Amino acid sequence: MTTSKLFQLFLVLLFSGLTFLSYQDEKLKLSTQAQLQLDQYANTIKQQQQWQGKGEALFDTLTQQFNFQFFQYIDTSDSGNNFTHGQLAPTEKVNLAKFFSLQSPHTQALDAGRLQVKLSNLATIDSTVARFQNVLFIIWTTFLLISVTYLLLTMRQKRSIRYISMCVENLAKLSFGAIENSRIKGEFKSIGVTFDNSKQLLKAKIDGFHKTHERLSKTAFHDPITGFGTRALFTEKLDEIGKPEHKGKGVLMVIRATELASINQMHGREAGDDYLTRIANEIKCAFNEIPQAQFYRISTADFAIVIADIAIKQATGIADALKTAFNEYQQQVGTPAIGHTGLVPYLQDSDPVSLMTLADTAVSIAQTLGPNSYHIQEKLTGGELFGESRWKVAINDLLRRKAIRFYIQPIRPCRHNVEFYRELLSRFYNSQGKLLPTATVIAMAERHGMSEELDKLIVLNTLRMLIQSPNLDGLIGINISAASATNKSFVSWLKNILSRQRQIAARLVFEVSESGMQANLSATYHFINELHSVGSRISIERFGLGFTSFKLFKEVRPDYIKLDPSYTQEITQDPHNKFFVKMIIDIARKLGIKVIATGVEKQQDKLAMEQLLIDGLQGYYISEPSPLKKEEKSLTTA
Repeated sequence: MTTSKLFQLFLVLLFSGLTFLSYQDEKLKLSTQAQLQLDQYANTIKQQQQWQGKGEALFDTLTQQFNFQFFQYIDTSDSGNNFTHGQLAPTEKVNLAKFFSLQSPHTQALDAGRLQVKLSNLATIDSTVARFQNVLFIIWTTFLLISVTYLLLTMRQKRSIRYISMCVENLAKLSFGAIENSRIKGEFKSIGVTFDNSKQLLKAKIDGFHKTHERLSKTAFHDPITGFGTRALFTEKLDEIGKPEHKGKGVLMVIRATELASINQMHGREAGDDYLTRIANEIKCAFNEIPQAQFYRISTADFAIVIADIAIKQATGIADALKTAFNEYQQQVGTPAIGHTGLVPYLQDSDPVSLMTLADTAVSIAQTLGPNSYHIQEKLTGGELFGESRWKVAINDLLRRKAIRFYIQPIRPCRHNVEFYRELLSRFYNSQGKLLPTATVIAMAERHGMSEELDKLIVLNTLRMLIQSPNLDGLIGINISAASATNKSFVSWLKNILSRQRQIAARLVFEVSESGMQANLSATYHFINELHSVGSRISIERFGLGFTSFKLFKEVRPDYIKLDPSYTQEITQDPHNKFFVKMIIDIARKLGIKVIATGVEKQQDKLAMEQLLIDGLQGYYISEPSPLKKEEKSLTTA
């Protein structure tokens, strides 16, 4: 029950109580007056105790002082004196008089007879009713005035409350219109002021939330490096394309930045970000005249472009322009490739999963076609090989054709009494003579269990090259996978091969990644001992990233360790990094192990490493990888 109804009920009960009290008071007064009149009559009739004569005469005598409702005189000796007037039963009263019913009977024995009367109280009752009516009028008029006043005040309050409620409802709808203070009156004015202040504060906070949301949305849905949409937006776009109500056709283009991992490893993440930014800029330039193109970065190294209302022929022209731009960029940076592109046309109600399967297949095929190539995959005929399966076929093909070329990158010694080597970098090419992405070839070979065959190809071609190239002197470094180095059958094969060519074996330095070696220290120890037994040397690359790095010093004793490029790139900014590198150098020198800094891209990095008394330096600032052209010719004729 609301407060207003409770108050109305209280008023009704209060004034009903006042009415009842007034009624009781008037009734008491009436009873008192009637009793006084009855007492006066009793005194008067006592004076007529010896009355002799007719009853009518007695009635006339008493009527001068009293009004009778009923009068009856009965003479005991002479019935002729008997007299009766009025009626014993009272007359029926109307209106309020019936609430004041009062009887005043009296019986008196006289000497000559008996007198029975009922005094009439009509005049007294009428005056009592009149007074009671006046009191009722005052009471209920007051009640009415109070009720009307309260009702008016309540209506006024309700208007203010309704207005405040409307303001709150508008606030819930984030509507921040000005408050009409004239509509908020009385005690609600303070609420209006507080509400207005709260509204302003809330508006300020909401504005702040909007700004934060915009910033977070930009972060969540826009890649900070390229400015392209994120995978979440791309997924929404694919879902939109897959809806039955979607109309129109277009082309989905996926571009894979195949050299990102290598650039991050050799030059650092900042260089990797620059690489991605350059690719994004080339993509934007290629689509400069295609306003409907939508750009996304859907993974670390993958970009997607959705081009609505375009034919595959027109998209092919864009892919050609991209290939040209990528070729020019490749010549500038000297990487094996920049990116590979897959094109897939889509129609109304295309299935997103099938569309991405086609796109992945197209990119995988493009990667096997040579640097910066593209491939169009309109549909699956059943003869295509998807992603990794196609790579397995491609790796088997290059193993069969022995399709490998070597680049060489020297390591510059920092001291005259230190002997260092030149590192051979393997490059693989397809049947058309176009280079394949090296990192992808190695990763796919390991995934399909073909690392051992690939490493054997590298070792055999290196041995053949050194035998046929007597002018290529000095130590030569070869990269092999950790999977092969920890495989006893491969180590046995390698030792057997090197045992036949001990002079060449003494010139070889086998490079293996620390991350793969530290997983199996006993196998690593066996690998190093076996190669040391035939005169070869061991270099642990990407050293310093594992928790067991120092244990390698004690357990396996390699000939060289190559620090991870991250130590070089941060050597001038991070004093802790410098301290760690210095500690490695000191420990390695005591154990007779030579330490090489890799990823040297700047002069300040070179100087900082030389100040720490590093043994050797390798990086693009020292010397870029260069092809072994003469050795390639000898291999071709072999």
